[in-house]
Amino acid sequence: MSMYPYWFYLPALLIFGLFFLVPSLMAFYYSLTRWTLFESQFIGLKNYSTFLQDPQLKLALRNTVIYALLTSGFKTIIALPVAALLTSRIKFKGFFRSVVFFPVLVSTVAVGATFSTLMQPSTGLINQFLSLFGVPKIEWLGNPQLAIYSVALVDIWKGIGIAIVILMAGIQSIPTEYFDAAKLEGGAWVAFRHVILPLSRNAAFTVILLSLISGLRSFDLIWTLTQGGPGFASDVLTSVVLKQYQAGFYGLSAAGNVLIFLFVTIIAFPLMRFFTRLEIET
Repeated sequence: MSMYPYWFYLPALLIFGLFFLVPSLMAFYYSLTRWTLFESQFIGLKNYSTFLQDPQLKLALRNTVIYALLTSGFKTIIALPVAALLTSRIKFKGFFRSVVFFPVLVSTVAVGATFSTLMQPSTGLINQFLSLFGVPKIEWLGNPQLAIYSVALVDIWKGIGIAIVILMAGIQSIPTEYFDAAKLEGGAWVAFRHVILPLSRNAAFTVILLSLISGLRSFDLIWTLTQGGPGFASDVLTSVVLKQYQAGFYGLSAAGNVLIFLFVTIIAFPLMRFFTRLEIET
């Protein structure tokens, strides 16, 4: 058998090895060392033991799970009816599609800086708008009980455009005969309930899985808005790792990164297998 076709795999394998495999193996190695960037000393699993005993880890793990569940759940729930609307025969469809996708194009740092201003308790536009309806001043980012939920709200706003695009693709792949039959049976609600909802579930699974993984690894928006504060109230796993890196514990932060990788894999892989099995059964 000729080896010629397999040579076309080589560029992809080189890129995968250079930018994923080698850094991952190096991170695993340095997680077993006391690392000063210039020299390293092998200390076994001590970094893992120290990381798991971090007093902030329990709160950060709780925040990470809440953040991932909220963002993935609400993105799917909100995006599905919006995607159904934007694939129907409405006027200015192209304009509305551009509007909902616009936040995806804005950099996360810019979104964080903008919402930091909008969520200011005294001068922020959000509180000023709510005060017109008699709503008292809300400490969106300054209240320890509310901060992580406020950041999740911004994440949903920023990331929902991707969810809508994926769900629109799923809805548009449904044969038009189903919509014609639903139109005869009762109109838009029947089409949504009995055609779009069941037949776009593969796209919904994709949105849930991607949003969940993104939420579990989320860092930049949380750091831009709260830097894990007030206090440690909105710390997540990735911000705990960064704080250890800033403190000069490079080996310890490498161990944290490896544990986050394993944590995301343990959650995402079985979920992906479960969704894949449901897709096959469909």
